[in-house]
Amino acid sequence: MKKKDRKIFVLDTSVILYDHSAIESFQEHDVAVPIQVLEELDTFKKGNESVNFEAREFIRQLDSIAQNDLLTDWVPLNGPTKGHFKVVAKHDLNGVDATKVFQDGKNDHQILNAALTLQRQHKDRKVVLVSKDIALRLKAKSLNIVAEDFLTGKVRDLGRNLFTGLTVEENADEAAIEALFANGTVPFGQVVKKEPQGNHFFILKQGKKNVMAKYDPRTHNVSRVEKQTVFGIGPKNAEQTLAMSALLDPEIKLVTLQGAAGTGKTLLALACALEQRRDYRQIFVTRPVVPLSNKDIGYLPGDIQSKMDPYMQPIWDNLKLIKGNFEKNDGTLKRIEEMVQNEKITVAPLAYIRGRSLSNVFFIVDEAQNLTPLEVKTVISRAGEGTKIVFTGDVHQIDTPYLDSESNGLSYLISKAKGDPLFAHITLAKGERSALANLANERL
Repeated sequence: MKKKDRKIFVLDTSVILYDHSAIESFQEHDVAVPIQVLEELDTFKKGNESVNFEAREFIRQLDSIAQNDLLTDWVPLNGPTKGHFKVVAKHDLNGVDATKVFQDGKNDHQILNAALTLQRQHKDRKVVLVSKDIALRLKAKSLNIVAEDFLTGKVRDLGRNLFTGLTVEENADEAAIEALFANGTVPFGQVVKKEPQGNHFFILKQGKKNVMAKYDPRTHNVSRVEKQTVFGIGPKNAEQTLAMSALLDPEIKLVTLQGAAGTGKTLLALACALEQRRDYRQIFVTRPVVPLSNKDIGYLPGDIQSKMDPYMQPIWDNLKLIKGNFEKNDGTLKRIEEMVQNEKITVAPLAYIRGRSLSNVFFIVDEAQNLTPLEVKTVISRAGEGTKIVFTGDVHQIDTPYLDSESNGLSYLISKAKGDPLFAHITLAKGERSALANLANERL
């Protein structure tokens, strides 16, 4: 590719905190980072959250790239098909100055000035600002800077192609329905012409008859799914029945449950984990810590446990709901309490698992829509022998800055893992918390 055809991509801090390896994502094109980004990353390098990890890894990566070179000059990136990299330290202000336009010298406007500088220095090349910050992209476009979102890890056309894991056949073959009731299983050809993806679910309907079923990639058959009640929790709709089928299947090692608040995602996962307590060394339930109102947890009073309690409380609420199904003198209730005391059930922030290997664990990750694709990969890569991982969340209710319904880790996982024999997904569409909660989800 000729030099004039190579673009220059300018990355802001949000991209680096989303993916520390972002500079490797632009093929043969050149990548630049304003020096203000390094300054901001320096403030993120301490801590145990994912953004702290991303900042540290990127800083190490730059140190490896630099070696004996000056980063203010174009330095070749590793790999024969990669472009060059530089840090923009000085600005050419013989033209539009973003700090004067917006009457503020903050780092965002200095980053815009870095992009403007590269435009003036390379008039024959296209300069693109890449940012996860929508406001910064809009400011860039107002200054005639081409601006784009960082698309690596983004699930395209999610609104039109949201994978539900479920096919509803309104005019299914009646003989197949009868055979499923009589024998419990039929070859997939009696249900669909084309072989389904692994662990795909079906609701087959014909007149007043209907049956729930699941395709088994190991036998190539479609088998009937029956309702089950575990630890006092039974399914209240078809999707919950199918979700429990996946959660209770020992051959399925990775499950995702997607749905709005009140659809029962976390409750079902926790109840099914308790049902299989003898098969796993530990039940580990976690969720990412998303600071309230963009405040760090340090502003909360008390020790680390006290600071974490508000974030973990929804999980304890679900466990309390399960315990409420049993009388005080019931042996099952005592077993649950003993499991908590003996840490057979552990509830902890997601950051606490970094560096750990999770063997023979039933691992539930709640609010997974607040994770990046890299964080989801990190969690799954911790799985040791005999571990099952369940991710639950709502891709339309995201609390983390710079993530959206297409770029979050849960959407990414569903898109990439569908069809694998170890994976099953179901979208829970119907809320069961209360009529009032349904009103909020449907009308507000």
